[in-house]
Amino acid sequence: MRSDLMKAGLTRIPHRSLFKAAGLTDEELAKPIVGIVNAQNDVIPGHIHLDTLCEAAKAGVLAHGGTPLAFPAIGVCDGIAMGHEGMRYSLVSREHIADSVEIMATAHPFDALVFIPNCDKIVPGMIMAALRLNVPSVFVSGGPMLPSWRSGRKITLSSVFEAVGQSAAGKMTEGERKEIEDSACPGCGSCAGMFTANSMNCMLEAVGLGLPGNGTVPAVYAGRVRMAKTAGRMAMELLSRGIKPRDIVTPDSLHNALSADMALGCSSNTVLHLLAIAHEAGIAMDLESINAVSRATPHLVKLSPAGDAALADLDLAGGVPAVLKELEKEGLIRGSAMTVTGKTVSENLASAENRDPELVRSKSTAYSPDGGLAILWGNLAPDGAVVKKGAVLPEMMTHSGPARVFDSEEDCTGSLLDGKIKPGDVIVIRYEGPKGGPGMKEMLTPTATLAGMGLDKTVALITDGRFSGASRGASIGHISPEAASGGLIGLVREGDLIAIDIPNNSLELKVDGKEIEKRRSGWKPVVKEVPRGVLSRYRKIVTSASAGAVLQDD
Repeated sequence: MRSDLMKAGLTRIPHRSLFKAAGLTDEELAKPIVGIVNAQNDVIPGHIHLDTLCEAAKAGVLAHGGTPLAFPAIGVCDGIAMGHEGMRYSLVSREHIADSVEIMATAHPFDALVFIPNCDKIVPGMIMAALRLNVPSVFVSGGPMLPSWRSGRKITLSSVFEAVGQSAAGKMTEGERKEIEDSACPGCGSCAGMFTANSMNCMLEAVGLGLPGNGTVPAVYAGRVRMAKTAGRMAMELLSRGIKPRDIVTPDSLHNALSADMALGCSSNTVLHLLAIAHEAGIAMDLESINAVSRATPHLVKLSPAGDAALADLDLAGGVPAVLKELEKEGLIRGSAMTVTGKTVSENLASAENRDPELVRSKSTAYSPDGGLAILWGNLAPDGAVVKKGAVLPEMMTHSGPARVFDSEEDCTGSLLDGKIKPGDVIVIRYEGPKGGPGMKEMLTPTATLAGMGLDKTVALITDGRFSGASRGASIGHISPEAASGGLIGLVREGDLIAIDIPNNSLELKVDGKEIEKRRSGWKPVVKEVPRGVLSRYRKIVTSASAGAVLQDD
């Protein structure tokens, strides 16, 4: 056993003594030791209940002959960090989580691992760690929050962010604001729509590292506790069979995850994270290959913010297996890929059922013949940009307009609330990329403000930063190269014409080449001051968003 490195033999007498100080018996030390990576904290609503799942996972391990030992992982709530300096640290936390789990599970060589994440960067950070460590691993997430209701309509976190714009436009009273603030997030779980957390929890399931139901069973359901117990059991079974994360995360399983991503219309952040996951697995993936999957995959499901349904509705419809089943019918799923159930994808899907064809559509009734995400290229984004096209209104799929240029998210939001953005404009927010931010902030505040003010029908927003999965509208992010690295977005001036053509994957600055070169000769990057520490180090070694914003290995 791998854990023998820290517990077996004459030279490990001191080690066993330290374990006994923690209350372990000889009988417990003789068994496989399973690490439980528990991301519980009292800050993130999606994580406040994870101790319950941790205890359930421990019970599953104990019942099947293992000794569970839990340790923590940090997490950032993107909603609470949104719109201020805290958002610089969100993407950075992904790398920290991967590093810290690697440290813990190498310093203490566990035989297997159960990962308990839930929200945004915690999920990909843990997947990256699992691939580095490559010991038998199972994931069980905390599950989605239930939606709330207001005036007979489902509401989620995006409704609260859009209330800012509605209030600024005089469309909402103080009483209405208070009502939606108090009711939109009714309890524990990852925010109820197809935002980044739930997108990545669905990706866990589609890539084979999470059990069926991982992406959709609500946080408050007993089924989530049973799933955690099953995860503990499966960790022991995978250990006995020698099945490891790199046996599961393969080119075929990543293809399945991308296909599910496009069919579900997930957050644009999935592109960033799947690229990073592929990098950890040593598998080639780039924006061209992602776009190829998008072109081949119909958009079958629209959840909030693209539609009115929530993750709980998808669960009732059959969950991610129902979506994969529809894709399998069209030959878009590679069914031989292995999963943490110990069975292949096709074996898992044998009993899957689409119980709501209105919510989970077939290819013949799809919202579009291609996927919910699209990659754009052009002189503004020669290395690519990402848009959640499934959440773009039809009238904004093509758009040309004058640039309104801001060097920070805060400046843009101030102009929006002051009524300085007009119909037809193209907002440009730059120096918010991985290096320029640094940290590549999510920008739900300006996109939600646009939507709340009704400007998402006439105004586009482009950035070298990124967007929350709760963003909707013609919001184009991840523009690469970013401004801080000399990208053309750094040379855009107020009033320049920008042309967006999402169906044809195009993003162009309509400025003469000679004028661009003239501007470049006098260009100096905006360098934002950051405190010494993690942000300063991150800026020096982070790569482009087009490569997943991973850290340079050398």
